[in-house]
Amino acid sequence: MAQELEGPSSAALSAEALATEALAVDALTTEAVGEPLSEQLLSAALERRLLKAIRRGASMEDIAGLRPNRVSTPEEAIQALEDGNTRFFSGQARRPEVSANERRAQIIGQTPFAAVLACSDSRVPVELVFDQGLGDLFVVRVAGNVVGEAGLGTLEYAIAHLKVQLILVLGHEGCGAVTAAMLPQQDIDQEPEHLRRLISQIQPSVRDLPPIRDQKARMREAVISNVRSQVQQLRQNPLVSEAEASGRIRVIGGYYEIGSGAVDLLTEPDELRV
Repeated sequence: MAQELEGPSSAALSAEALATEALAVDALTTEAVGEPLSEQLLSAALERRLLKAIRRGASMEDIAGLRPNRVSTPEEAIQALEDGNTRFFSGQARRPEVSANERRAQIIGQTPFAAVLACSDSRVPVELVFDQGLGDLFVVRVAGNVVGEAGLGTLEYAIAHLKVQLILVLGHEGCGAVTAAMLPQQDIDQEPEHLRRLISQIQPSVRDLPPIRDQKARMREAVISNVRSQVQQLRQNPLVSEAEASGRIRVIGGYYEIGSGAVDLLTEPDELRV
């Protein structure tokens, strides 16, 4: 059975046959009457096409090329994140899985539609929060979602080589790194060296917060202020700036509320202004 699925290693689909299969996969996303297929039906239909291609001798590279690209613009990327988070916080998450054949095809390469700079907090599992599957999101996680040298290089890679449509800086409710940045300096000085350096990259964004009596509201404002600051730092990078100016990507922010599971996306200039 395994041999039947793998197909002869020396065989490959002709260019004409592969193009036919690719068109068939694209056609799966819409029924004859123009209505989208359900996710379940689409997944099943796609799996049948993949098996058919493998039996005809398609390579894993061919199979990777058959996967339809459902996101092609920054606006569609934002919509995909919004829709996925709506499913998550409403208890309708699909936990997208891929078949064994699709998983094997991902050995060839990855095609995420968005890069997310998120906090390392264990309560913020990015793929789950946005109800996305393997290969959909390119995630950088660091305490306080801070733009450091390694993170910036990773995001440059996502833009230059993975052709992501979107960069999201995602803060969250109850962020420990942001909380630490609001402590008296004598308390921060007691922390280990590299942690102090990380906290120092958050401090400017929370130094001059407006007086807010409600503690929860004050913390939300602090987290969002840090998100805005990190977005600004990203936009100072020449590659990020050029890509956004040309319309290839958008850089946005977000705030994840752990209690409700909802993400508020900050997409407009006024929402992101420091």
